[in-house]
Amino acid sequence: MKPPGLRRGRRMLALAVCVTAVATTMACSSAQDKGDFALVADSGGGGDDSGGGAESVTLIQQPWVDLQAENEISKQILEGLGYSVKVDEVSVELGAQAMSTGDADAYLGNWWPSQEPTYGDLIDAGDVEVDSTILKGTEYAPAVPAKTAERLGIKSLADLDQHGDEFGRRIYGIEAGSPGNETIQKAIDDDAYGLGDWKLVASGTAAMLTQVQKADSSGKAIVFLGWSPHWMTVDFGATFLQDPDKVWGGAGEIRTVSRKGWAADNPNIAAFLKNLTFTTDEAGQFYYDKDKDGKSLPDIAKAWINDNPDKVREFLKGVQSSDGQDAESVILK
Repeated sequence: MKPPGLRRGRRMLALAVCVTAVATTMACSSAQDKGDFALVADSGGGGDDSGGGAESVTLIQQPWVDLQAENEISKQILEGLGYSVKVDEVSVELGAQAMSTGDADAYLGNWWPSQEPTYGDLIDAGDVEVDSTILKGTEYAPAVPAKTAERLGIKSLADLDQHGDEFGRRIYGIEAGSPGNETIQKAIDDDAYGLGDWKLVASGTAAMLTQVQKADSSGKAIVFLGWSPHWMTVDFGATFLQDPDKVWGGAGEIRTVSRKGWAADNPNIAAFLKNLTFTTDEAGQFYYDKDKDGKSLPDIAKAWINDNPDKVREFLKGVQSSDGQDAESVILK
């Protein structure tokens, strides 16, 4: 899974993935063949550039596969119930801003406490409401591959600097401006653990993981921003570094949050989103299916829905379709 903001402006990009009655024969044929998941016509597409109106939702996401898959699962089911769903991909900080101004409605990726610097004040002010916990048992911290940890005897952030030459005094991060990157940069600026002469290398998630793969394969030392659930914990044996001085915020859970007042105006969609829960194994499998097996997000979501009718049934408790039918009778056949 992936964690966690740009302070620099970036234009919001909308991801359009249509799962409508018009495309049912293409997008949902395998699901209907199984006879356990049926989509009805949606209620009108992705909405406008602002947050959703009645019977609609604008979700936000970052390029983290678990979050993308969970949004896609939500999109397919909600559109099957006749609701309108739009997904905008934005940085953590621009997403928080969009939630506070009403340009977005809900977020299934609120890593906590690592996103506290971005979301804490908004939550305290009541502009963003915490609805539920979607996943527990996360890890999010600087990490080294298991082979590096064993060879150099590294268990803690305090162990890094004595091996600075082998690491090139570099810590590889993810997207520029993410809260994790900012925490690393602050540690460098404060010379925490003697890291004052180290450098943060900010890049995209895919670029970082490619760099880790190359270093791990060639036996070179590398420290990077790691998280779990993710296939990196298996492929690299990612060893999350201890933080005795409590420099790192960590991440114990992922929460669903929504903008102030949205849930009251959209009770059925809100009830559905509050019901969502996933395990670390499920989230890790989303990453593996996408990054390793090359499956598309719509196919990953559709397969998960078909393979997990009992969980889908839990998601639909207390939910009605846009025309007032019991959600389970519409979705599960």
